[in-house]
Amino acid sequence: MGRLFGTDGVRGRANADLTPELALALAVAAAHTLAETDRSHPPLAVVGRDTRASGEMLEAAVVAGLTSAGANVVRVGVLPTPAVAFLTAETKADLGVVLSASHNPMPDNGIKLFAAGGHKLPDEIEMQIEAAVEANATTAWDRPTGAGVGRVHDLLDGADHYVQHLVGAVPHRLDGIKVVVDCANGAAAEVAPVAYREAGAEVVAIHAEPNGLNINDDCGSNHIEALREAVVEHGAHLGIAHDGDADRIVAVSADGDEVDGDQVMAILALAMRDAGTLTQDTLVATVMSNLGLRLAMSAQGIRLIETKVGDRYVLEELRASGLALGGEQSGHIVMPAHATTGDGVLTGLHLMARMAATGKSLAELASVVTKLPQVLINVPVGDRTVGAAAPAVRAEVERAEAELGETGRVLLRPSGTELLVRVMVEAATEATARSVAERIAELVRTASPVA
Repeated sequence: MGRLFGTDGVRGRANADLTPELALALAVAAAHTLAETDRSHPPLAVVGRDTRASGEMLEAAVVAGLTSAGANVVRVGVLPTPAVAFLTAETKADLGVVLSASHNPMPDNGIKLFAAGGHKLPDEIEMQIEAAVEANATTAWDRPTGAGVGRVHDLLDGADHYVQHLVGAVPHRLDGIKVVVDCANGAAAEVAPVAYREAGAEVVAIHAEPNGLNINDDCGSNHIEALREAVVEHGAHLGIAHDGDADRIVAVSADGDEVDGDQVMAILALAMRDAGTLTQDTLVATVMSNLGLRLAMSAQGIRLIETKVGDRYVLEELRASGLALGGEQSGHIVMPAHATTGDGVLTGLHLMARMAATGKSLAELASVVTKLPQVLINVPVGDRTVGAAAPAVRAEVERAEAELGETGRVLLRPSGTELLVRVMVEAATEATARSVAERIAELVRTASPVA
């Protein structure tokens, strides 16, 4: 068996790569790995999902696996991933499960796991769960019977609890702010407009009518064209696009210009520094963040720590160092004082709170970061490792790094969720960045062609 877990859970084409049988096996293995070992009480699991039609099928398999392992299950229905993490902590559950493939197309789905407290799993725990699945753990243990079989309960007001939590974390009312929110026909469709309105904003919601098949379909954080048009059409102060499970955002200024996660992090870092809540005046980001973010933070006296790609690595650094803010260029922003994982709605609230508190436009706030031209090419490959590690590819990367010197950088990274190698190049000009990126991308394609 290959590695099941990518950078954010287990993903694949639902009912093809990610089957109900695999979902059941993962649920059993997770219950035995994450539940409290003394078993003085039945383990408790919180299970939620996004709006994909396949989520109903996979939820049934996960619930069956958990209850067959003796765990009681609280189903919370369609909710954002960070809401499930929040409710996992609030209910003092032993684990949480989310059925979602985030920004991926509708035919895909995924299984994300949280440990007690709503925290993402470290690599070593994921490896234990994988080993249990590989050892056919669904048949290698004594199944409980009778009263030992887990029970299932539905939590009907989970969304209300989550919204109350979010609104309670807003540092400033949003009165006077008009926002267009693109809910991606996903898990944000119910809670995001409500949370923004309750915090005081005037809200125009688009792509907020999920039907199980239209999640991320030309909408959401990967397709912001409609959001740009709606912001200008409605004369809004900004637009916010969520992804399918609402754990990240992409923002749009009043003029329709994109404001990415690097700029959002800079805005929030300055807001927290001014409020005295940016611990050690330090921000945590990944190696994918633009060099412009580091330069901007340095100019403001804020230290930047870089981690591997993936918001769980940002989370690990935040927890290990006791820091207060981190995130990714993709828009996953983590504020440990309020959430155990990236939370797009929470981020949107804090972003608008900074606008309301300062009276400045989003464009003005975002201008603190001058981004270096950056070109990212996602190269489809047959084998991610081969494509990234081929000698010809590595030699070209070294040559490009020498060519760019201190005026840019090259980052080559196999995707953790798809058969892609991501080639990212920053340079003094976009033409230089694109030329270098295309040279490397072509070598990656040649090294590992798609079958």
